Amino acid sequence: MLKVGLTGGIGSGKSAVAARFARLGAVVVDSDRIAREVVAPGSDGLSEIVATFGAGVLAPDGSLDRPALGALVFGDEAARRRLEAITHPRVRARSAELAAAASPEAIVVNDVPLLVEVGLAPTYHLVVVVRTAPEIRLARLARDRGMSRAEAERRIAAQADDARRRAVADVVLANDATLDDLHDAVDALWHGRLVPYEENLRQRRVVRVRQVRLAEPDPTWPAQYDRLAARIRHALGPADVRIDHIGSTSVPGLPAKDVIDVQLAVSSLDEADGVVAERLAAAGFPRFPGEWWDSPRPPGGKPWPKRLHGSADPGRPVHLHVREAGSPGWRYALLMRDHLRADPEQRAAYLAVKRAVAATAPDNVGYTTAKEPWFDEEQGRAEAWAARTGWRP
Repeated sequence: MLKVGLTGGIGSGKSAVAARFARLGAVVVDSDRIAREVVAPGSDGLSEIVATFGAGVLAPDGSLDRPALGALVFGDEAARRRLEAITHPRVRARSAELAAAASPEAIVVNDVPLLVEVGLAPTYHLVVVVRTAPEIRLARLARDRGMSRAEAERRIAAQADDARRRAVADVVLANDATLDDLHDAVDALWHGRLVPYEENLRQRRVVRVRQVRLAEPDPTWPAQYDRLAARIRHALGPADVRIDHIGSTSVPGLPAKDVIDVQLAVSSLDEADGVVAERLAAAGFPRFPGEWWDSPRPPGGKPWPKRLHGSADPGRPVHLHVREAGSPGWRYALLMRDHLRADPEQRAAYLAVKRAVAATAPDNVGYTTAKEPWFDEEQGRAEAWAARTGWRP
């Protein structure tokens, strides 16, 4: 099933987004509600909290006195970590149980306030962050929760800031306007991206980019790669795998097709055909059908075999090249990237070729084939540069 992580700072309106997702048909797993459930009267969680922090954290009716507990852990890092060690595993276990009970065709939205703080982003197929201007959040906390400005500011400061949330966000939903505007944005995300993503994931179907359009350099491409690489590492863990950002989007300042090229190193292609392929597909990176290889450099030798995976996410096309570590194709991808990063003249020459070819061969296959002669020549230049500089992959 498609797993979406939803987060946002206190007062951002994340609950309104979760409610809209539920109305659209999502299975919403509310971590705040579960956090209350696992420390309810009579629960093991509450018993462990009392054993750790004392009976003073109990209200007269035997329930958890949250303000009393908050007074003990707020501002005390060690105490907060002891509390998290009690509650977080229980919340994760219950969340997993609820998700597992959903239909295989479901879109499961995990509403997790501390998704960033506890490092959960790579466990989801997509992360949605609700962002709201700080002044609006402060006003909402005063209006809806009766907080003083000082208390609201302390609560906001205790959470991850906007920059940390943005770093893990595949989608940022701005909630600075009306509720109708927010609903419109959620609806567009649901119908335009999440529903087709779920179907592609279930069908193991790759999003294909057939028409070539060169985009201007996007400064967020490296951050997008980082999120993809984190998901791949999580999917293949606990193995320590090498993953690299390659291709034109890995070269700063170079216009490119808006497709993130990723290289995964494996010990053998037999390994790539087994559990690796299944784990990648389940994580949102199904395999392209057919046989795939790279043209040998210099030309004339046998093709260099590889496996090619893509993305099931219609909002983020990916080419995931799975190559044997140390193989000629693996090495060449890294050499090309690093040479173009280091040589402005060749970077400009490559861009001229890309633009000329894109104008005459708008389909992806023709575009790739037409660039082959330039790559053949570039191989010699890049190897000379590597020998001169002592480059190593």
